[in-house]
Amino acid sequence: MARPEHDETPIQDGERRSRLRQYQVQLLERMQAAQGAAVATGRELGVLVGGRHCLLDLTQAGEIVPQQAITGVPLTQPWYLGLANVRGNLTGIVDLAHYLGDAAAAPGPEARLLTFSPSLGLPCALLVARVLGLRRLADMQAQGHDDAAPAWCAERYVDGDGQAWLRLDLARLVREPRFLHVGLLAGQ
Repeated sequence: MARPEHDETPIQDGERRSRLRQYQVQLLERMQAAQGAAVATGRELGVLVGGRHCLLDLTQAGEIVPQQAITGVPLTQPWYLGLANVRGNLTGIVDLAHYLGDAAAAPGPEARLLTFSPSLGLPCALLVARVLGLRRLADMQAQGHDDAAPAWCAERYVDGDGQAWLRLDLARLVREPRFLHVGLLAGQ
């Protein structure tokens, strides 16, 4: 005699949904606690952008993915590399070194795409030469602000080894008009 393929009663199905909801709530709480701990401990992600050592707030960063195929977009700024499919999402790729006025980034085995946090509301990723790992601001000495630099990249720090770091504020960067207008204007 054949057994029914789906043998659960409505009560068991309801319990399963309840356990799933409970698991999702616990997972969300853990993720929020981890973000809160990152902010409370002052941990930043260190990356190499061109020749600059930069720090990024972990709450503003999304994923770090290997460099992948980028489809160029005509009539855009030279620092706007184009679009890539990052985990099923069409994402704009910016060569931050070139945007900052340095030479364009050279592709390499350590190059990575660093996506913006979804909370910033901009499907964008930065091409960085290398990811340097987590750094603690508490272990660094603030060097003040560079008044000549844009507000999103004006904070300067020096670590215990004497290495200078530039702290980037991606939330401010996504509000900068120059960053948002990747298209070439007529006559340029």
